[in-house]
Amino acid sequence: MTPAPGAGLARLLPLLRLLAPHRARVAVAFAAMLVSAGMVLVIGEGLKRVIDEGFAGGRADLLDAWVAALAGLVAVLGAVTWLRVFNVYWIGARFTADLRAKVYAHLLRLSPAFFEGARTGEVVSRLTADVTLLETVMGGTLLYALRMAFTLAGCAAMLLLTSAKLALLAAACLPVVVLPIGVLGRRVRKLSREAQDRVAAASAHVDESLHEIRTVQAYAHEGRDEGAFRALAEAVFATSVRRASTLALLIAAVIVLAFGAVGLLLWVGARDVMAGRLTAGSLTAFIFYAVIVANATFVLAEAWGEIQRAAGASGRLLDILATEPTIAAPASPVAMPSPAAGRVALEGVAFRYPSRPATAALDGFSLAVSPGEVVALVGPSGAGKSTVFQLLLRFYDPQAGAVTLDGVDARAADPREWRRRFALVPQEPVIFAASLADNVRYGRPEATDAEVREACRLAYCLEFAERLPEGLATALGERGVKLSGGQRQRIAIARAILAGRAVLLLDEATSALDAESERTVQLALAGLVRGRTTLVIAHRLATVKSADRIVVMDHGRIVATGTHESLVREDGLYARLAALQFAATADASPR
Repeated sequence: MTPAPGAGLARLLPLLRLLAPHRARVAVAFAAMLVSAGMVLVIGEGLKRVIDEGFAGGRADLLDAWVAALAGLVAVLGAVTWLRVFNVYWIGARFTADLRAKVYAHLLRLSPAFFEGARTGEVVSRLTADVTLLETVMGGTLLYALRMAFTLAGCAAMLLLTSAKLALLAAACLPVVVLPIGVLGRRVRKLSREAQDRVAAASAHVDESLHEIRTVQAYAHEGRDEGAFRALAEAVFATSVRRASTLALLIAAVIVLAFGAVGLLLWVGARDVMAGRLTAGSLTAFIFYAVIVANATFVLAEAWGEIQRAAGASGRLLDILATEPTIAAPASPVAMPSPAAGRVALEGVAFRYPSRPATAALDGFSLAVSPGEVVALVGPSGAGKSTVFQLLLRFYDPQAGAVTLDGVDARAADPREWRRRFALVPQEPVIFAASLADNVRYGRPEATDAEVREACRLAYCLEFAERLPEGLATALGERGVKLSGGQRQRIAIARAILAGRAVLLLDEATSALDAESERTVQLALAGLVRGRTTLVIAHRLATVKSADRIVVMDHGRIVATGTHESLVREDGLYARLAALQFAATADASPR
């Protein structure tokens, strides 16, 4: 459907609510805008008096007086302009900062299901490129266009008062000047949105390739990735050229038609002066107003193109803000028991991922874990082990059944309060571009330096941390590139220790480590597990032989439960997995 002529501005209106807390500043800018627009009209009238009463009348005193008055008006106009421009740019910067914060805060609260269907680089582009485009409009274009609109309206009234004949002629020319705005503006908007979409796709490619730069270089894939990005960049360029061509045609048409109309008015007006039907001062004032009208029309045409671009950007941001998190707190959440005992239960759970609705990740799954118990989840890939963790962390809700903690159903609790009962040590530990201490403190930001150091000692981090250039204050680089896998894992364990949560989730915490690192991490985990309800996902069965209970999963169901010894005796799936792994270990051991 073709958007209505005011559709571009209408798309921006919902975002203008962000300016409500700053209405006083907006009022000052608006008042300065009206005053400056009014003073332009007064200057036109002053020019008329200078010519008719001073120059044409031969009165040097009146000429001096009116020139002095005009000089004073220009000085005041300069001061008002400063006030207007400063406040307009302040409003634009404030609007941009608030919008970025609002969109980022909303993204942080969206459920993982949203990010399954959205590329991170594209989302980041929305937060950067699209908001920057809106800053251009809110930081000047929109209010400048409003000022020119008021100026145009005022000048149109002055044109009518100065010469009704010439004003009617100008009005007849106006549709010819304005017509390209409506015709070409819609085209500009469409191309602007397309260009921003292509920029987002290019940003997503950069984010993905740089994030996995080691894999890119390991497979000597730089050339192909460079070629793919160049193709994306060329697509952006091609769309931008089409937009620029349309916008240039729009602006050129307005300039030619507007100043052509001014030339026509000057010719007709000059003949009226010669015939005595109009004074020279009135014609000068009329042309002054007409030039301002032509300039204002040009500015409005250019601003309309910018507003069309911003409308596309605002539409994408509004789409993000309109996306509701699938996991949200109920109107009256049930309070979580304090202190937390750590009693976990999944009762008759059935779950399918939104992106894979045809496949059941869990089907009739029931599991109860007592406080302080260590339970291991084992089974082949795709058995549903990680899905159990996803539901426990309430990244998703099951389609059937219930997930409870200390007797509270997950859907009845505030998700943030619920998650504060869990600590996660993932297979690939997340290390932020901050100091080692700040990475450990992530689980409890208010922790003291002494508490951070003690958590590091318990996680066997101090032995390598003290060799770093600045000890615990050493910056670890993006994603912990300065550390080994075992060191990153121990930092994740220290983070979990410091967080002090009632339930611990260990997701393949040692599977990617060498034997020496694994031994150190196992020692750290032993201290972490003590006294906590613990669920462990493990493919390497040797790491869970000492678990209180081993739950064997396959195709989203529990197929066996018991200790290592009892499960081996049953000669089922676990026994086959154990025989394969321990036989492989024996073959790989030195002889």
